[in-house]
Amino acid sequence: MKQFTSVKDVANPKELVQKALELKKNPYAHKQLGLNRTLGLLFFNSSLRTRMSSQKAAANLGMNVMVMNVTQDSWQIEMEDGVLMDGGKAEHIREAAAVMGQYCDILGVRSFPGLEDREADYQEVILNAFIKHSGVPVVSLESATLHPLQSLADLITIAEYQQTARPKVVLTWAPHVKALPQAVSNSFSEWIQHADVDFSIVQPKGFELSEAFTGSAPVLYDQKEAFEGADFIYVKNWSSYKNYGAVGEARDWVVNQEKLAVTNQAKVMHCLPVRRNVVIADDVLDSESSIVIPQAGNRVYSAQIVLKEILGNL
Repeated sequence: MKQFTSVKDVANPKELVQKALELKKNPYAHKQLGLNRTLGLLFFNSSLRTRMSSQKAAANLGMNVMVMNVTQDSWQIEMEDGVLMDGGKAEHIREAAAVMGQYCDILGVRSFPGLEDREADYQEVILNAFIKHSGVPVVSLESATLHPLQSLADLITIAEYQQTARPKVVLTWAPHVKALPQAVSNSFSEWIQHADVDFSIVQPKGFELSEAFTGSAPVLYDQKEAFEGADFIYVKNWSSYKNYGAVGEARDWVVNQEKLAVTNQAKVMHCLPVRRNVVIADDVLDSESSIVIPQAGNRVYSAQIVLKEILGNL
């Protein structure tokens, strides 16, 4: 593995999940692999799980870690080429990324979309600039369109909790109070189609994701119908892709225990953070149905196996 920005960077996703499960049994077995190697973590946006799990994963491999909140700790960075830099941005991405590549063996980059200009967001300007100019492997810590470390952790979690050979997995839209990216949902849709599952997506009309990520997955509009017999319910809000950035007001899509009654005692997943009683009700989050905490715990092993694979190619 030379970089990690989507499932397309992984030769065999199923095999990577199995490697992560083996790594989880003995997370300190490869502590010499990262000796004298440095991971740089660059955050253009806030983070809890991604920041801490990536640092823990690197430490498990013996790596040094440097963390920077780019919008607060550094000069403002200009992303466009050919501009007259006579405003507030003091440094260009060409120099900034290249310099960071001098200090780090691997760079992790986290950036969110603006949710105003779909074409601009889906060009992945920030992530691609680091890939182009840093000269070192780049790991996406979430980008404008995808969150592959989260999706890998999701597949690890499903592999641990599945009770049937081919479980039914449903990705369901849920309401939210603000516009959120499509990144987690896009990414999960891509990754889960490399697993042996029965997968479908359910959301209100107008909230269909890009077919570039959902492929041939069935798309439904009735939550009760979609939930019937499900083994896993992945709950996530996303703003509209078609009417880009629009927020849905379908508050009756909140996931509660009443809705889970038609499932096959489904386990409920969410990437976190989650707004209680807006996205998922307390009676679900505080029950045995919820596996959001072990799901978050697996973020360490998704990051660690990715770093291990990249370190093995340096």
